Amino acid sequence: MTASYAHKTSTAEDPLDPQISGSNEKSEIAEFYAGTNVLVTGGTGFIGRLLIEKLLRSCPGITKIYTLVRPKKGKSPNERCEENFAGFIFDRLRKEQPNFLSKIVIVEGDASEEDFGLTPELRATLMDTNIIFHVAATVRFDEKLRVGVNTNVRSTKYLLLWARQLPNFKAFVYVSTAFANSSNNIIEEKHYKPAIEADKLITLTNCLNDDQLLAMEPILRGKNPNNYALTKAVAENAVLKYGDGLPVAIVRPSIVISTHEEPIRAWINNLYGHIGTVAAATVGVLRTAPANGQYKSEIIPADYVIANIVAAAWDVGTRERVTNLEEDSVVSDEDKVPIYNSVSSARNPITWDQQMNLFESHARNYPTLKGIWYPMLILSAYSYSYRIRSFFYHTIPGTIGDTAARFMGQKPVLMDTYRKIHKFIDVLQYFSMQQWEFRDENVVKLWSKLNSVDRKLFNFNVANLDWKDYFQYQWRGIRVYLLNDPLDNLEQARAKYRKFCVIHYTLIAIFWLLVLWTAVFFVSFLWSR
Repeated sequence: MTASYAHKTSTAEDPLDPQISGSNEKSEIAEFYAGTNVLVTGGTGFIGRLLIEKLLRSCPGITKIYTLVRPKKGKSPNERCEENFAGFIFDRLRKEQPNFLSKIVIVEGDASEEDFGLTPELRATLMDTNIIFHVAATVRFDEKLRVGVNTNVRSTKYLLLWARQLPNFKAFVYVSTAFANSSNNIIEEKHYKPAIEADKLITLTNCLNDDQLLAMEPILRGKNPNNYALTKAVAENAVLKYGDGLPVAIVRPSIVISTHEEPIRAWINNLYGHIGTVAAATVGVLRTAPANGQYKSEIIPADYVIANIVAAAWDVGTRERVTNLEEDSVVSDEDKVPIYNSVSSARNPITWDQQMNLFESHARNYPTLKGIWYPMLILSAYSYSYRIRSFFYHTIPGTIGDTAARFMGQKPVLMDTYRKIHKFIDVLQYFSMQQWEFRDENVVKLWSKLNSVDRKLFNFNVANLDWKDYFQYQWRGIRVYLLNDPLDNLEQARAKYRKFCVIHYTLIAIFWLLVLWTAVFFVSFLWSR
């Protein structure tokens, strides 16, 4: 007999209308989590800490949350978690549930080690786990293949094998990436065949040394742009194989950016990807970047992703198991392990040009006092035009700035900064110079299953997102949370911005006057001959 899952009938009316009548309704999702023990890997990361905060605040009936943490930079797991939960993103939860820390259980482990490096005693302690969120991953695009395989692939296989041993297991959600299968122009919510199967890649990693693996990387990657995309695609293969017959789901976020509203507006704590580009442009360091302005920018606010992840566990965890299928019945991979593409372009697209227009608008209204030049960002649709502009906007100013620093006895830092930025940009342009068509039918179906209470508690309907409003606050969030530049110095920052503006356009005018003068001079010279 073949097992599959079918969801219980929903009474939701309009899948895109957030206001549904029913004043006596209760949160079905919160009830699903009530009395459960949840394991979250990667709990100190950006997605992980937002997920823990959301679970505790919106599902107060949760008994406890195990969070798997590894030592890092000389700090113990407990020290890392103390810093983590002392952050102001937990202020709202701290106010509503003062004793929330009593539900947090720190488990020392490392996703890159076999069996997470857990002792038999810790494994026994975790046997009362009901729900697992596998968020831990190495997200570095240039990560060594061995580290990527151990952290992203082998850990996923281990968790699923372990989940089968849990006596009261309810749901497992693997957080992947929308770009795991980016070699396809159209990315549906389905399973794609990876360049190499999970077990084979794990075996190769165990058999070969680092030099041999490095030599084989181009072959193993296939059409994948980097090791990150490769290992996330292979990890999905592990989920499909070892999650068969279990209530398992995959959520694929696209480029995750600052929160929209929860737990606070525009919160961000890292410079990865899109946010790093905007922050560098904010202070006037980055002035040009490769991106086709007409292409859709595949971004998604972090709190939308979190709500989607929480709802996905409820979705697969409340599906009724079907055991009356005929022997020759075929169950699709998508029925075995459903996939949710957490993206924006399918329902509410925004182009790179539209983002830049909003960027310039808010840069004028909320400049940063930490800026070193007039904020601007020119997008180049072609690599050659980006290289030319980069030379004039980055290399020349960087060289002049470092030369001046040496004369003043200071350490030159600009060119070193630009080398790092260019390396970062070279990796990102794969995503900014291409366009994909994403499908998100499963996300829409999931939204249709939520009652009116859950639609308010767990909003991931990106169709209703106002990008103009979002970016107004995102800009402030980058200024306050990343640049540590409070809004109470706004008038000083605006005065500094106006000075930069005058100097910037004065230099541009001088440059073009010199170009015009040179052209006139050569024309006159040639004419006189």
